[in-house]
Amino acid sequence: MIPFLDLKAQYDSIQVPLESAVLEALRSCDYVLGGPVRKFEAAFAEYCGSHHAISVSTGTSALHLALLAAGVRPGDEVITVPMTFVATVAAILYAGATPVLVDVDPETFTMDPEAFESAITPRTRAVLPVHLHGRLANMVEICDIARRNGVVVIEDAAQAHGAERDGKKAGTFGLIGCFSFYPGKNLGACGEGGAIVTDDPEIAATLRCLRDWGQAGKYNHVLHGYNYRMDTIQAAALEVKLRFLPSWTASRQKIAALYNELLEETGIEFPEPAERDHVYHVYAVSIAERDRVKAQLAEAGIATGIHYPRPVHLQPAYSGLASGPGSFPVSEKLTERFLSLPIFPEMTEDQVYKVVDTLKHVAEVRHSEAV
Repeated sequence: MIPFLDLKAQYDSIQVPLESAVLEALRSCDYVLGGPVRKFEAAFAEYCGSHHAISVSTGTSALHLALLAAGVRPGDEVITVPMTFVATVAAILYAGATPVLVDVDPETFTMDPEAFESAITPRTRAVLPVHLHGRLANMVEICDIARRNGVVVIEDAAQAHGAERDGKKAGTFGLIGCFSFYPGKNLGACGEGGAIVTDDPEIAATLRCLRDWGQAGKYNHVLHGYNYRMDTIQAAALEVKLRFLPSWTASRQKIAALYNELLEETGIEFPEPAERDHVYHVYAVSIAERDRVKAQLAEAGIATGIHYPRPVHLQPAYSGLASGPGSFPVSEKLTERFLSLPIFPEMTEDQVYKVVDTLKHVAEVRHSEAV
């Protein structure tokens, strides 16, 4: 069996330093916003190339607080995409704002800058591009459009830890960048976690206040805040894992390059080759009869995923954000065809070859039957 993700292999590779750090945190009895939290925040800020990193409880809470700290209020509009996990849109609603969806570019699967510009109104306060699957959105163009129109840029970098373009890393192109440390992410906690990065000291101070019940000092509640703190044990684990993230990213990129090479001229659409701006949280191919292919791969012992089976506007809870099927044709087509193949840093070349050989066989068998 080839798993879609192998967290056990990751744990085995870093067991000694990970357990040592967690045990030290347990023995400290300093469990909330303790020393390891500050240590991880400093390390993550340095890794991202940002002046400040503020740890929080989840990636969703990162998005929520980022919107509030950026001044998003009820009545404001925030532009984002339907090709994302629902948390992106939910956070906008948490802030009391109105999500405005625009379609993605068919080549990069990230926000179409022209669609973004066309959606701007006098009520637009912020834009929330998503670095889908670990690929950077077109941040140069998006930031330029936002700057010309007085729109705040907040990056959903939940899948893109370390993705880089022209010396800048994900999360540092806009005013604020938001990350998730859900266990399956490229940098994953041993539970839940998230972080926000920014260069603005006032926003950083506001975020630290908001995550801790709006406190500016104990029992001095100056803002309507939230209990969005990261616990010390998760920070201790993340600080250890962060040391390995560059090598894990290089492994993912190497595996993706091999996938690309083996899938060349198969007729199966795969992610465009990228340099450092794609960290391959997900390696998704676009294929006809996706559900059949997925089922046959499972029968052959290969686990796959679907990111995502339906765009946000076709989810029952969010159906009011658009007029139904056909509203965002690119996103809708992608969700019908995307199939995420196994990818994790410990994956071997032999496993990649087996995945591709089986995928080719499944596709060819169906083709032969059709002929």
